[in-house]
Amino acid sequence: MPDPKPRTLGAILYPQFELLDLYGPLEMFGCLGPALQIVTIAEQAGPVASTPGPATVAEHSFASAPPLDLLLVPGGLGTFPQLQSEAMLAFLRERVPGAEVAMSVCTGAALYAAAGLLDGRRATTNKQFFSLTCASGPRTDWVKEARWVEDGPMVTSSGVSAGTDMALAVIARLWGSSAAQQIADITEYEWQRDPARDPFARFIDHARLAVEGLA
Repeated sequence: MPDPKPRTLGAILYPQFELLDLYGPLEMFGCLGPALQIVTIAEQAGPVASTPGPATVAEHSFASAPPLDLLLVPGGLGTFPQLQSEAMLAFLRERVPGAEVAMSVCTGAALYAAAGLLDGRRATTNKQFFSLTCASGPRTDWVKEARWVEDGPMVTSSGVSAGTDMALAVIARLWGSSAAQQIADITEYEWQRDPARDPFARFIDHARLAVEGLA
């Protein structure tokens, strides 16, 4: 049965996060209405610029963030500088153990891994930056072919758009598959339900940072 308990989701921001990593999942979660409160969090409250440029306002700093039931860490070009941020890693180490579900999209998994939160667990990440991300978690069992991976409270997805499929899977897990499908229908989204189907695994470590002709 779906759990009616209200929950709070903390979306974690840092400079040069990827927009769709964040807003794809948040569009799905936002459709839950009063069942879920979404808050944005960064090391310091205020606007945080994304990789494409548009900024998102962090409502809370790490120090002022409320209790969180769910966490969402996006990926992006800014992930790798954050691996050296003790403030970020300490916040994740403090908050993830008390969360019901901790999610990441794309290279965001590297932050959980660097914090030691994926040690001994299965996880996945963006396929084009696979080895680079995996280097942050030598004790993690990285899955090369997966749209998303669930291992207990830790749920990690492949690149960018995969986060939306992952979000619907988490909604199905916590609020029921009917609620997840209704949200997919409302948003006119074709939900890929199979976490093992990964048509982008063939691009392992073949990163392309610019679209040809637009660089």
